[in-house]
Amino acid sequence: MKFKILISLGLLLCLGCTKNDTEIAYQPVYLNVEQPSNFPDIVYNLENNPVTEAGFELGKSLFYEGKLSANNAIPCAFCHEQAFAFTHHGHTVSHGVNGGIGTRNAQPMQNLAYQSEFMWDGAASHLDLQPVIPLTSDLEMGETVGNVITKLQADSYYQNQFKKAFEDGAINSENLLKALSQFMVMMVSSNSKYDKHVRAEDGVTLTQIELDGLATFNNKCASCHATDLFTDQSYRNNGLSVNPRLNDLGRYDIFENPNDIYKFKVPSLRNVEKSFPYMHDGRFATLEAVLDFYDSGMVDNGNVDPIFKRNDGTLGISLSAYEKESIIAFLKTLTDNEFLTDERFSEY
Repeated sequence: MKFKILISLGLLLCLGCTKNDTEIAYQPVYLNVEQPSNFPDIVYNLENNPVTEAGFELGKSLFYEGKLSANNAIPCAFCHEQAFAFTHHGHTVSHGVNGGIGTRNAQPMQNLAYQSEFMWDGAASHLDLQPVIPLTSDLEMGETVGNVITKLQADSYYQNQFKKAFEDGAINSENLLKALSQFMVMMVSSNSKYDKHVRAEDGVTLTQIELDGLATFNNKCASCHATDLFTDQSYRNNGLSVNPRLNDLGRYDIFENPNDIYKFKVPSLRNVEKSFPYMHDGRFATLEAVLDFYDSGMVDNGNVDPIFKRNDGTLGISLSAYEKESIIAFLKTLTDNEFLTDERFSEY
């Protein structure tokens, strides 16, 4: 009798071990990154880091994980809130650990798989490397990659999740960054009213004022905000007065090329209705203020892009009151509520 009981217990233990091994086994289920018909091709190398269900879920967990910061309380999501196109709602510049205040407005996170350079100044030339910048910034997350890895290695949840997400199961910097990228490349915003209009989906059409705004936009704005990503991904000096508190030199700080002084990356305008405040330092609270600036507020700071020079030698983009109104009506058609409420990207 005792022998039978021991055999039964042994079988139960073996079954338990088998189940546990299955739970943490690497069995990749691949996910497709959306390629909308009106978008340019994906730039991110998916062959080097294919998106899997487990990798995406790990990246999502890490995006909302406070342990990535020095005080264990500031996750990536602190400055990137989904409802506001993953920006830091209501803040002109980013905030971080110990009350630290950054120098730039937190950028939206969307359609990153279609871009090759990141940050306002292009400091990151690969999506996998971009998270290192805020993670190690004293004003943002204030941590080191090594410390983050140590914390994750001690966490039983992440011990299992890395084994599910990567064949080697290693909790290391490469897999940490690849998991975050797998989450980020899935964040495709492509189902706004505008998208459905241009793809002739669901019978969606633009109103007359929206069409007028689109026409003016194409005539006066699309040189920089090009393609259906609404950015040509270039760096330009757009004639902002110098913020004396920051004196941010922009892309100049990366290569120290005098031609790059006060140049910043042209931002995408997708979900721009929700991603206020605007400009690299968040100086404008409304779209109306932005268009007023381009119409009559630009200044010669010494390196303004020639595209903004009018025939009479002044700087700006001449816009009538109706043109401003219609452009804003059009820009609001770029709001993608499906993306802003997509549970795949939500913490809960």
